[in-house]
Amino acid sequence: MTPISSVASDRHVDLSGARRIWAVGAIFGEAGLLAGVHDEIAARFEPGDRIVYLGNMIGGGDVRATMTELMRFRALVMAQPPLYLPEDIVCLRGAQEEMWHKLLQIHFAPKPVDLLNWMLQRGIGATLTAYGGEADQGFSAAEEGMVALTRWTGRLKAAVLASPGHQPWFNQIRRYAHSGPDGVLFVNAGLEPTRALHDQRDAFWWGAAGFAQVETNGFERYRRVVRGFDPAGGGARETEFGLTVDSGCGRGGPLSAACLAPNGDLLDWVEVAPDETVIPLRAAR
Repeated sequence: MTPISSVASDRHVDLSGARRIWAVGAIFGEAGLLAGVHDEIAARFEPGDRIVYLGNMIGGGDVRATMTELMRFRALVMAQPPLYLPEDIVCLRGAQEEMWHKLLQIHFAPKPVDLLNWMLQRGIGATLTAYGGEADQGFSAAEEGMVALTRWTGRLKAAVLASPGHQPWFNQIRRYAHSGPDGVLFVNAGLEPTRALHDQRDAFWWGAAGFAQVETNGFERYRRVVRGFDPAGGGARETEFGLTVDSGCGRGGPLSAACLAPNGDLLDWVEVAPDETVIPLRAAR
């Protein structure tokens, strides 16, 4: 069988060669639920399948255990025939990953105390704790000045580097993925319908409000836009042009994953509940 490969850039991954694509919703550090979803995917995995994690993989629960589970399953998939490449398992940037990236650069921020407060209100605390950081230390360093704050972020960066596989994982996060013209566009939370795809910037994780228009009218040449997180907590839902793969994981709900054809047809759906029981696979809602 001919090896299947993906075309990747520093911003996106082209999955047009996939036979099916599994899209996993926001995880928020719920490692147990992720392991359960992985078990369900593994039982149904077929040659040529790809996987897209739709962002917000960290930012709650047990961040380190979640990272371990992500890397474990990645290694399992890449051992399957046909030959899989790193680009065949895609991790998208969500608000949590973006905040962590910005936190490591907070010594350049004009108002670091305000920025750290803002991030903590939005869930960065679990990831900070996972790498040995404490918010109080960050605030104290910010009050002392840029040199102290640089030392603080340096310790966080060192903790990531000391965790096997973590830095390469952060380095390979992409902004979006797609399965080609008339196919599926995969994003974290939304996008800005009036902007071109190449000009979305941070709208993929902060532009959730624009998704309602996408659900009704579509976006560019794509048949369907799939996202993994709804900040409004509206639950998983399917429309003609949109699909939200978010059943409330990290907020007391199940973790969901959807299996799609490259043309956007929803083929399968799996959920694992907070008590880690599997909600039976069912057809599209």
